Amino acid sequence: MIDAEKENKTLAVFRHSRIMTLTKLAHHLDCSTPTVRKRLRNWGALTSYNRNGRFYALSNVAKFDENGLWKYKGVFFSQWGTLKNTVQHVVRNSSAGLDASEIGRLVGLLPRSFMAQLRKIQGLRREKYEKRFVYYSDEDHTYSSQRSLRAEESKKMPKKLPSDAEAIFILVDRIKHSDSSVEQCVQRLRKKGKSVSIVDVRNLLAYHGIEKKTPDIFSSGR
Repeated sequence: MIDAEKENKTLAVFRHSRIMTLTKLAHHLDCSTPTVRKRLRNWGALTSYNRNGRFYALSNVAKFDENGLWKYKGVFFSQWGTLKNTVQHVVRNSSAGLDASEIGRLVGLLPRSFMAQLRKIQGLRREKYEKRFVYYSDEDHTYSSQRSLRAEESKKMPKKLPSDAEAIFILVDRIKHSDSSVEQCVQRLRKKGKSVSIVDVRNLLAYHGIEKKTPDIFSSGR
């Protein structure tokens, strides 16, 4: 049994650190892992939805944004608990539905890390729109509103975007080679058998608000 003084001291350390692992909490409480898990439930602690759920935080320490998300030192927490619940919430409350890249940008994860889960999330409807899958609320009125607004926004944005699969390869390449030109990115992807163009890459980077640091080798669209 953990005495009150030790628990209070641990809570003070927990609040100061903001996030802690199970191992560190067990060390401070001087108890077993099952006991720590029980204490975390009693405290109403949050579990990170990235980093394999290794980190915990107290709910009154987290500073959630308008989407109910809190990101601290590369560790991400959600007011909605699991990643599945979080994706369901952000999609159902979005104005025009969300595709995988848009979801990834919101939750701070590469789409390939959660795309397999998207089909299994209840409360969502998936449709292909302009070469990519878009996720909407399955509630009829919200779905109609989201779909209509996406169509309107699409008319205002004539730039062609690559497919979801192509977008993932482009964004991963961008992360690995942040100082490369768009042309160099295209060359690398074509060597891997990906039929992307300079226009595809430019449009995707512009869509996500990512500016390249170096000029293109060529200024043509192919």
